[in-house]
Amino acid sequence: MSIAVLPDFLPSDLAVALARAERHETSWASARMVWHAWGHVAAPTLVLLHGGSGSWTHWLRCIAPLRDAGWRVLVPDLPGFGDSDLPEGCTDVDDLPPHLHSGLQQLQAAGLCAGPVCVAGFSFGGMAGALWLAAHPQDAKQLVLVGAPGMGLTVPDRIPLKGWRHLATPEAQEAVHRHNLMALMLHAPEALDGLALHLHAANVQRDRMPRRRLSSTDIVARTLPQLSARVSAIFGEHDALYRGRLSELAAAMPHMARHWGHWQVVQRAGHWVQYEADGPFTAALLKALSANG
Repeated sequence: MSIAVLPDFLPSDLAVALARAERHETSWASARMVWHAWGHVAAPTLVLLHGGSGSWTHWLRCIAPLRDAGWRVLVPDLPGFGDSDLPEGCTDVDDLPPHLHSGLQQLQAAGLCAGPVCVAGFSFGGMAGALWLAAHPQDAKQLVLVGAPGMGLTVPDRIPLKGWRHLATPEAQEAVHRHNLMALMLHAPEALDGLALHLHAANVQRDRMPRRRLSSTDIVARTLPQLSARVSAIFGEHDALYRGRLSELAAAMPHMARHWGHWQVVQRAGHWVQYEADGPFTAALLKALSANG
């Protein structure tokens, strides 16, 4: 174990709240996976899985409140993102379950967390969580899907994301990052603050899995009936992935899961709901988790 180095652009309150984060490494098939951890090792464990083109920092604003609510909080950089290696041949979310399963087993064997755990997965991380627990049902007793794609529902208009890697200046890249954050991740313009921009710019530069395609399929909808874990869902009211179709999703999901928990919508928030509305989101997540004691 080592003490994690936090981003140097964090506001002082977050830097203090997240100080002395633990950094752990696990490996499977010669690929290293980096985990950040907070809270007492004997506390019930909550694994938070970040979204595509992200890292553990997608959960930045929720970690300390969850720890203070009594959870052991584990937040990995998924393979191919953040500080974790891109495994050979790993091209999409369906390649991640063995890395998550092996990583959790290694942490448990080292006495770094108790199990079975609860899992919350944001966007791409929700897909990863569903596939992980279908393959390894003994690993977790509950899954909370946050803004998860892969449900087979598409919006009429394609989300207008723009490329940025070809742009020559930081100013031009920043303009595209701002556009993309408002097109997909956030709802209210005031939510696009300096911290959101810093986090996004740092994360997308370390995305080594660029040609992911399964998010546009129904892979999660097909996987949910296989899960023995209790399944809940939290979505932002204005999630761009389900614009105009959130009510359809709300009606469909309880019939997909064998063990259904809660459906919750966080008002006035977009896709990156745990950043844009961290207080209401954390309350919703704790409510979902409380169903399992």
